[in-house]
Amino acid sequence: MKKFNTTGLCIPRKHYMVSTDERVRQIRAMVDEGNYFCVNRGRQYGKTTTLFALEGALSDSYGVVSLDFQAISTAGYSTEGKFVAAFCRILWRKSRKLGIPTSVLEQVRAIAQAGNGEAELDQLFFLLSDWCDESDKPLVLIIDEVDSATNNQVFLDFLAQLRLQYLEREKDPEAPAFHSVILAGVTDVRHLRSRIRDEDQHKVNSPWNIAVPFSVQMGFSADEIAQMLADYEADHGTGMNVSTVARQIFDYSHGYPFLASRICQIVDEELVDDGFTDLAAAWTEFGVDEAVRKLLSETNTLFDSLMGKLQNYPELRGKLRALLMRGEQIAHVPDDNEQQQLLMYGFVRVEHNKLVVSNRVFEMRLYVFFVGESETDPGLRVAAGADRSAFVTEDGGLDVPKIMAHFIRDHNRIHGESGERFLEEEGRERFLTYLSPIINGTGTYAVEEQTRDQRRMDVVVHWLGRRYVMELKVWHGDRYHEKGERQIKEYLGHFGLRVGYLLSFDFRRGKEPGVERIAFGDAVLFEGTV
Repeated sequence: MKKFNTTGLCIPRKHYMVSTDERVRQIRAMVDEGNYFCVNRGRQYGKTTTLFALEGALSDSYGVVSLDFQAISTAGYSTEGKFVAAFCRILWRKSRKLGIPTSVLEQVRAIAQAGNGEAELDQLFFLLSDWCDESDKPLVLIIDEVDSATNNQVFLDFLAQLRLQYLEREKDPEAPAFHSVILAGVTDVRHLRSRIRDEDQHKVNSPWNIAVPFSVQMGFSADEIAQMLADYEADHGTGMNVSTVARQIFDYSHGYPFLASRICQIVDEELVDDGFTDLAAAWTEFGVDEAVRKLLSETNTLFDSLMGKLQNYPELRGKLRALLMRGEQIAHVPDDNEQQQLLMYGFVRVEHNKLVVSNRVFEMRLYVFFVGESETDPGLRVAAGADRSAFVTEDGGLDVPKIMAHFIRDHNRIHGESGERFLEEEGRERFLTYLSPIINGTGTYAVEEQTRDQRRMDVVVHWLGRRYVMELKVWHGDRYHEKGERQIKEYLGHFGLRVGYLLSFDFRRGKEPGVERIAFGDAVLFEGTV
């Protein structure tokens, strides 16, 4: 029986997976054009699986030289000679599959077995040129995990040699060269820079400016997720509403391959042993919510990689914090180095020429991270944790009006009359700091990105299959307040709810803090004032 897979290569006969056919078709068209290009996407974005399928699709017309730079150790990049020797050892190990001509294979063997690390890059490229010249088919070079080498000058020199070979082919079509070169990894090597001369540190030149843009959509669409679920349903017959579940998984993951597959994997393998009666009960909207909750609380290689970047690059952390916690609208600036990195590592995407966090799962995880690292209100966090059990209703729901009332009480007790400017910047972070220990382990919350700005934020709390919609806003007058009430009523209609919650940070003197119940139409609004 097939399984969902989130580690390593996905294989159609073993795993439920989205079809790679259309992506392979588009990439093959680029290969047929003789392009050199980079497939750079975030960690665990399906690059290796796609390249494996591409290799099979190209083998009828091309000789495919598929290598993985993870096979080269750190020592292998220490000198040019060691790199060349390591490269040749990879070729030697794969020589039977690669079909290297005998004369070229002897050169490869000699360098690989010499062990003195004295070979030079031009020797490597002489033998690669000989191989291209003698091959019965045009050669396509595919290098996966180029991130293993991107901080190394030897690798930059290697790219420069490939670039030179490409330029010579463009001048003389008879010049031996790889027909196409594909470099895959997280890092976009088009942005790497190499010194033109050692004595001139200020002039730089990209060794890979020959690469054409890669615009093939690597993420999953909702329809593709539905196709994967339909394959699963054909085997298991759970009775799930395939289109509804697929759309919900897409809404959480925005098609990030690892996240979509991991949510499916948790529903399939973990929920029946954790409170759900059977797979029919698990493959529901509630089941997907619960799978996301479990996903957010786990440690995995993707989250480790992302959080490691935030620890290593504090400037990226600052940009994301401004985007999420302060609601800043950040316009996309293609030449901004920090934005390039956020896009390259998969933290954000561009939507309507503005930066948004790539998907809701990342956003929820980042909120937990930022609230957890905040030193703004340890007192609020402790107070909320002490009262946690008081916020659960008799039927197992969440008593949001009581949460708001206790927050207002504890906030005023701890902070008293704080200054307006400080509250505008920190008020919503204070409430999320208060909310987190209350729902931690049982529920999650998400912030609707279209409402996240410096004045307003809509928070959707997921708790044991129930949703609670709350608007957090700063008081900016009666007219704006009434508009907020109408907006949250419309938002309740979107979720099919009749009860909503509004928490206002009001800086007027003489205000009355507390929680008020307001009825409008067939909806009820609990409004809290801080």
